[in-house]
Order: sequence, then C-alpha cells, then structure tokens
Amino acid sequence: MELTSQMKIARFQTFWIQMRKNKSLDESRKSGQTSGMKMAFYSTIIIGGKLDPFTYMIGMVLSLMDQLGLDYAMMTGGDVAPLGAQAVTKIHEIFDWSKKSKRGLLLFIDEADAFLCERNSTHMSEAQRSALNALLFRTGDQSRDVVLVLATNRPGDLDSAITDRIDDVIEFPLPQEEERFKLLKLYLHKYLYEQDDQKKSKWHSLFNKQTQKIVVKDLSDDVIREAAKKTEGFSGREIAKLIASVQAAVYGRPDCSLDSQLFMEIVDYKVGEHHQRIELANAGSQLA
Repeated sequence: MELTSQMKIARFQTFWIQMRKNKSLDESRKSGQTSGMKMAFYSTIIIGGKLDPFTYMIGMVLSLMDQLGLDYAMMTGGDVAPLGAQAVTKIHEIFDWSKKSKRGLLLFIDEADAFLCERNSTHMSEAQRSALNALLFRTGDQSRDVVLVLATNRPGDLDSAITDRIDDVIEFPLPQEEERFKLLKLYLHKYLYEQDDQKKSKWHSLFNKQTQKIVVKDLSDDVIREAAKKTEGFSGREIAKLIASVQAAVYGRPDCSLDSQLFMEIVDYKVGEHHQRIELANAGSQLA
C-alpha cells in the first residue's frame, strides 16, 4: 500500500483536523483500537459540510486509516453509472476483498450522493438502483471487515436506508478567520512559491517550457490576515480559486510580480463575486 504521495497531501491538511479536534473521529479511532483488528465492530461514517477540496477529505480518511491500520479503497459516486450492469459485480468484489483482508478495509466514497441518492429518483438508472441495493445488502449488519466512509455536501439527497446505516457524522464547517489565514498561506505557497521551486528542478527545465520567475513583493502576514477577514463565508475551494486567480494576474504582468495592492484588488473582486453568487442563489430559491 503506497501512501507517500497521499500522505504529503494529508501532511498539509491535517492542521484542519487538529484544530477541529473532532470527537467523532477520535471515537471512531478508539472503537477500532479497543479490542484489536477484526474484533470490534466498525462504524459507518458520513463526512459533510462546506470544506470542499477533495484533499481535505483524503487527509481525514488517511489519518483514520493509519490509526486503524486498514487497507483502503477509494471511489466517487460518479464511478458507478459508467459501469452499467457491471456495477453490482464490482460492489460485491470490493466487499469480498474485505473478507479476505487480514487487516480489514476502509471504503471511501466521495460525492456519495451521486450514487447513494433516493431510489425513487427519476434520474437513477436501473443499473445504479441495483448497485445501491447491492451495497445495502452488504452493509445490512454491523461489520468487522469494513469501515464505510461517505463524503457529501448534500446529505439530504441520500437514500433513507443509507442514512439509517450511519453511525457517526463528521461535519466540516466553513473555515473561520484563522483557518482562512492558514489556507491563504498554504495556497500562496502552492500556486506561487512552489511553482518557482519546481522550475529549479533539472528535469523540469528539460521537459517543460520555461516561464518567467514570480517575484513577490511586500506581501506580509498582516496583508494576508486582512484578506482572511474579508473572505468571511468562503469555502476552502473558493480560497483555492482566489489564489489561482492571483497567480493568473501575476503571469499577466510584464514583470511577473505580485505586490500587496494587486493581491488585495483580486481579493476584493472575488469577495464581490462571492456576494453576487449568494444573491443569485437566494433569488433563484425565491422564484422556486
């Protein structure tokens, strides 16, 4: 089981879990450790909220998996529909694998609502309905073989039989000011500073077209904290997209430089966009 690249992602994201100190996560870990592997019953866990980027979920799941010492399988709800009639077979194969594993299996389903939505939904094909029924059949009793972890931003769309199987709920709410500050710094490093570090690599210079070096001027922690205050209500994804816009603006400058004025101009623009989206969503819900 190769965790190297994924654990690098988790390393940057675990501060979120540590700051939240989620009791459900701690209890889920302890339940698997109490009597040894395959002795205690495992839980079904649902992760929901506004912490959008997939890597945050990965960080939490890998942390849980590492604590319990499990093998793991990851999929998205959107993986099921393309399988058609083969989806049922694949679902059974995953659970058969868990029976053979000496350590047990953590099955992580991201965007779970795309697969596990209400069975009377008009958008669900017969093959998807059969796959859902297969999963329900394999999760009808408490298990010593599988920890099922579902991630969704739309828990209300899940089938009632799925919600009935959920033992623990872990919510990732919108980031608060201090968390937004850390996220802004993290993505600044990823989209600006890290890009420059990659260009210094020998292999990168051989196989990639050289771009102008990014120069960062007078972007202090105080400026970033001001941005963190202004971005109240932003999700993790919105903060990532904000810094991606900063990167695009920097590459649009002849000298490829970033200063506090440009940074705050883009922050203000994105804050305006954020409020516009909220107004449009509210207007749409009133019309409905």
